[in-house]
Amino acid sequence: MRIEQDVKLDFKDVLIRPKRSTLKSRSEVTLKKTYTFRNCKKTWSGVPIMAANMDTTGTFTVAEVLSKNLMMTVIAKHNEPESFDAVTPEMAQYVSFSTGTSDKDFERLQKCVERRPDIPFICIDVANGYSEHFVEFVKKTRKRFPDHILIAGNVVTGEMVEELILSGADIVKVGIGPGSVCTTRKQTGVGYPQLSAVIECADSAHGLGGHIISDGGCTVPGDVAKAFGAGADFVMLGGMLAGHDECAGDVMEEDNGEKYKIFYGMSSETAMRKYSGGVAEYRSSEGKTVKIPYRGPLQETVKSILGGLRSSCTYVGAAQLKELPKRTTFIKVTQQINNIYSANEIKTPK
Repeated sequence: MRIEQDVKLDFKDVLIRPKRSTLKSRSEVTLKKTYTFRNCKKTWSGVPIMAANMDTTGTFTVAEVLSKNLMMTVIAKHNEPESFDAVTPEMAQYVSFSTGTSDKDFERLQKCVERRPDIPFICIDVANGYSEHFVEFVKKTRKRFPDHILIAGNVVTGEMVEELILSGADIVKVGIGPGSVCTTRKQTGVGYPQLSAVIECADSAHGLGGHIISDGGCTVPGDVAKAFGAGADFVMLGGMLAGHDECAGDVMEEDNGEKYKIFYGMSSETAMRKYSGGVAEYRSSEGKTVKIPYRGPLQETVKSILGGLRSSCTYVGAAQLKELPKRTTFIKVTQQINNIYSANEIKTPK
């Protein structure tokens, strides 16, 4: 047993210090970035924000909205190959397949790619990316699909990021336990504060010419800016995109007239009942099921996220999103915002 003495930080522990800027308006900020990936050698351009591959957010209707904003959607992994017929040629560059690591998952993935070879991304997604089996699956997938952009995760430490990149991953997904409906930290005591994980993992990935996704922990647009400022190449969102018209699930109504939609983690009892018949005897649920207030059309939330990100860039003088990490200085704080009137906030009708 050993204890690391240095304190690790989360998004709530810091703010971005403003700097002198020559920008006159948020409209001058360019959020589109272009990447060339280490292992597949492909190039991709877009706004590097992704919808998480969860049942409720990794949907084709979400992808339709996000693709129009040059943003990505990682489709939930339980979709069958024929469902990808919903992806138009214009959407394809902003969509990713998802897969687990079983033989059945690999068979489904091959059928998906055969049906839609124009979709360039594959996301190998497990809760614990530290197993030898996972690394071997990454190698197997890279060998089978040498020209695809390969995402692998989740991990939170630099040495594992390096191993996954050297095993064939182009992008490593970073985050254990920060998600809004994830209970891994509660159930296992395992995790890593997300801001520090991103800083450390980005350094390891970039040293090898690889990339990372900050997956989880963002609750407001300012957190998205902090993730990019910390060195994330992509930011993946779940809860921030949940509860909209385009998300899976029906709009339900409380007795008091308030509307909501259901949102759940993919390691929750809800998900395991849906796909595995229940929680296996040898494990526990590591996710929860919650009610998300109904939020209407997704495009309004997208505008808020992108607008906040552009504003962050103007505060530090970054004319392009790619400049944000170089322009970011974090300051440790004891308080983020003044919440005294939060309960009395009046929502503007849409």
